[in-house]
Amino acid sequence: MDFTWSREDTEFRSRVRGVLSRELPTNWPTLARHGPGSRQQTEFCLEFCPKLAEAGLLVPHWPREWGGAERPVWEHFILGEEMWAAGEPRGAQYMNVNWIGPVLMQFGSDAQKQRYIPQMAAGKAIWCQGFSEPNAGSDLASLKTRADREGDEYVINGQKIWTSYAGMADQCFLLARVSGAGEGKSAIAIFIVPMTTPGIEVRSIPSLIGHGDIHEVFFTDVHIPVSARLGEVGQGWKIISAALANERVGIPRYQLATIILDEMVGLLKTRGQFGDPVIRLRAAQAAASCEAARILVYHVVDAKSRGQILGADANVARLAVIGADHAVSDFGMDFLADCYSGAGHVSFMSHHERAIVTGIAAGAAEIQLNIVAQRYLNLPREA
Repeated sequence: MDFTWSREDTEFRSRVRGVLSRELPTNWPTLARHGPGSRQQTEFCLEFCPKLAEAGLLVPHWPREWGGAERPVWEHFILGEEMWAAGEPRGAQYMNVNWIGPVLMQFGSDAQKQRYIPQMAAGKAIWCQGFSEPNAGSDLASLKTRADREGDEYVINGQKIWTSYAGMADQCFLLARVSGAGEGKSAIAIFIVPMTTPGIEVRSIPSLIGHGDIHEVFFTDVHIPVSARLGEVGQGWKIISAALANERVGIPRYQLATIILDEMVGLLKTRGQFGDPVIRLRAAQAAASCEAARILVYHVVDAKSRGQILGADANVARLAVIGADHAVSDFGMDFLADCYSGAGHVSFMSHHERAIVTGIAAGAAEIQLNIVAQRYLNLPREA
């Protein structure tokens, strides 16, 4: 793998940074304090993403017919790094860019593509994903939400939990079990459900990780047309797998973690504490974790750019990203504890809250470990 950036890549990164410098308001750190799911940041992303679209920097890797420029995979990833380093001003729309849009292009009907993709490419659509349930989070295949076929409609009943961005979403990318289609994964289908459909109730879940980030969503006799189904019955798990493969490396958390670690080290130097060998060792370990995560993610992105399939490599990279985020957060809590009390240090507090969810969102760490053990290390299943 060539670790040097091309001139085009460097120029693209500079271009993205220029747009961020120009478009982010002076109070952006405070505005972004409560995360991509907050009402303030969601409202901001509906102003910011159309500007990115006009500059050709929202979906540059997408096909031209859907508003993209068919730019290289690496440019898409550079874009993600810079957006995450800035606190993700795209808000929930990063999901559209990374995986919902591409999944619709691959599996959607012509009508679904025409209806939803242009809005995404214009930066005007907020989606949420209806995956986890109270008894089907880590074991997603055991979900219970039902979709019963009645003529030209499906009637949906069930509950989702930990649903990010549901409070302001236009559409839900919903997983449900189709009655009469068998058991297990084969009965799972995906539906595109407008969040204004009668019978949907959204309840916000107060949490440490942000304002408006997670919700409970209840579906009670929700009627949707058969045309709202994405793909065929029984194809749902294949679609989910394609989506999750993009999601697991689509959030370059190590980029922000590295910036935060640099800020922490700078503050410790100012305080005259960085001469402590224990602090220096822990800082080096955290920096190494960030770099390891970066390289493992780059390995997956490089393979994707070559059209290769790497199996569980994305899961390995995901675990490394979790480790990096936690290493930096733990370093700050151990040696700069005063920055996490009272008014606190805005960027440190924001990163700490984001790091709490790192090992849960996009697949719990424990599940990633199981996948790595079975598919990467070829270890036997536990008896």
